[in-house]
Amino acid sequence: MTQIFGLGRKSATCRTWLERLAVLTVAGLVAIGPAAFPAAAQSVPVEGFAELVERVGPAVVNISTTREQAPREDVPLPQFPPGSPFEEFFRDFFEREQPEQPQRPRRGASLGSGFVISPEGYVVTNNHVIAEADQITVQFANGGDYEAELIGRDPQTDLALLKIERDEPFPFVEWADSDEVRVGEWMVAIGNPFGLGTSVTAGIISARGRDIRAGPYDDFFQVDAAINRGNSGGPSFTLDGQVFGVNTAIFSPSGGNVGIGFAIPSNLAKGVIDSLQTEGRVARGWLGVRIQAVTDEIAESLGLPEARGALVASVTPTGPAEDAGIEAGDVILEFDGEEINQMRSLPRIVADTDVGREVDVLLWRRGDEQTVEVTLGELPDETTLAQMGDTPPEGASSALSLESLGMTIDSLSDDLRERFELPPDATGVVILDVEPDSPADAEALRPGDRIVEVNQVEVGSPPEVLAKVNEAKNEGRSAILFLIDRAGDLRFVALRLIS
Repeated sequence: MTQIFGLGRKSATCRTWLERLAVLTVAGLVAIGPAAFPAAAQSVPVEGFAELVERVGPAVVNISTTREQAPREDVPLPQFPPGSPFEEFFRDFFEREQPEQPQRPRRGASLGSGFVISPEGYVVTNNHVIAEADQITVQFANGGDYEAELIGRDPQTDLALLKIERDEPFPFVEWADSDEVRVGEWMVAIGNPFGLGTSVTAGIISARGRDIRAGPYDDFFQVDAAINRGNSGGPSFTLDGQVFGVNTAIFSPSGGNVGIGFAIPSNLAKGVIDSLQTEGRVARGWLGVRIQAVTDEIAESLGLPEARGALVASVTPTGPAEDAGIEAGDVILEFDGEEINQMRSLPRIVADTDVGREVDVLLWRRGDEQTVEVTLGELPDETTLAQMGDTPPEGASSALSLESLGMTIDSLSDDLRERFELPPDATGVVILDVEPDSPADAEALRPGDRIVEVNQVEVGSPPEVLAKVNEAKNEGRSAILFLIDRAGDLRFVALRLIS
């Protein structure tokens, strides 16, 4: 302390100058603040988060579940060589008469979190918290326990809705508009980590729009508030006390908190929960296409100015897209007026659109934009979807080497169908060989793959493929687009052309 103040004692003039500088600096910040920076939507409470927790905490609940598990099977007799002395010993041991005891089913248990969203007792949690449960109990921090009824659940978004009953209204919380929540804002998470009971953590919103491969509609918030096992299904609050996210997952190489947690946005969760409450299930819009990302190479081969949108790899027969005239090779640029900048955003936007609604879809097709009108259907279940498929047309010719692409192709024959274990109705042009370090090898093509289209034109013979390759070269293109069928899985591949 003596040394710090020593600088001031050496010169009163120096101290006065520093004081004036401090005053000028503060005054400058006050003067330029409103003009240079937007007004802060939130500020950290000086007294902490106690008032917020007291207000919303009573609506946050612990959820415990129990389920029956099959009894353990009898331990099998160890196997020994014939005549081994151990064989007789273990047989006597295992077959020794024991008092008969009934095999009772074991009970499994799990713990999680949730929150009440209405005075009538509707409770939101994660689907994985209550999956396969025989009994669900909702526990309040004040000690009140209630047996819960499962209203509905949605594995696709990992959400579930429960219902509890009592004569008095329940404490509840409200949804926030997650579209208005900004990265960097403060937030509070409340839950039941490790079954310890209601716990509070605070942090900031680290990112939004995270895709963690948890499902087809991933759009998670990332938060740095401590979230651990047992927090699943609990709420993340804005400082206004509204729920902007449902805590669902953590990134953790060690199994503990490392400051990366994920929460389902409230605007996505609210729509799902409303459907579960009114219908007991979620009806999603369905377009009837399989899509893939548009890479720079694919964009160039299609003449698309930039790599954006969702490339249609195949169209489901008799689906809404086919009825509207959408074709494989089309790039969906806009859906119902909303731009599709990333492929993965299209499934979520389509799913959120009402079944039966007519929407405009902006497409890029063969170098031009065009708009089609689609009437959305309802997304079928996975079993029904798996039974749907389409087959390309048939063709025949002889083997041909495409040196500029590094592969040899041939028309289909009975011998090739048998060689590559292709179904009898398989069609198209088959790849016989792929040269190492070639454009075809770089895109992981392999013998047995079938070429269905070249530059969005169906092909049925090797000469047709060669003609399209030469056409692309003559037009000065550096890449060419192939539609590849591998064991029924269709995908577009853009191959670089070697001069």
